[in-house]
Amino acid sequence: MDGRLARGEESRRAVLSRATDIASVEGLDGLTIGRLATELGLSKSGIFALFGSKEDLQLAAVEFAERVFTERVVEPALAEPVGLARLRALMARWLDYSRSRVFPGGCFFAAVSAEFDAREGRVHDAITDGQVRWVALVERLVAEAVRVGELEPSTDVAQVAFELDAVCRAANARAVLTGSEVPYGQARAAIARRLG
Repeated sequence: MDGRLARGEESRRAVLSRATDIASVEGLDGLTIGRLATELGLSKSGIFALFGSKEDLQLAAVEFAERVFTERVVEPALAEPVGLARLRALMARWLDYSRSRVFPGGCFFAAVSAEFDAREGRVHDAITDGQVRWVALVERLVAEAVRVGELEPSTDVAQVAFELDAVCRAANARAVLTGSEVPYGQARAAIARRLG
């Protein structure tokens, strides 16, 4: 990679890192090319050249946050053995991701989902697609635990996945709002009870 491309990629990563931090607290509408240029000491034209429009910046932030989430939560969990170990690891890593404030506002996706849930457009669709993939992953891991005999054959896979996701989201929302660590412990206890 030549020097200009490397610098461009480095600038892009820096912009997206700051953009996702801002969006996790203030929402994707809080992102402006001018604000990012000022905070990062870059030119507006340079950031515009990287993204083209506010909507493209928002879409790139969603994609960047998904990569961070995948690296921090999904990939390590999928390295665990198939069954409850993998499912428990996924939920534990989700809670750790929120608790450790990978993004200052807790879960990036909880923040932007609330912001865009009733809207239409490309950003809404990107957020929705990510959430659909997440739920499908949780359902797949629940189904695997059933298949290997660690959950009852009669388990309602979609219902268990819904409950696990809901518990994690509730812990994130309450912990971010109150600044308390207690909701994470409560979520871990609820997950442990639900998975037996």
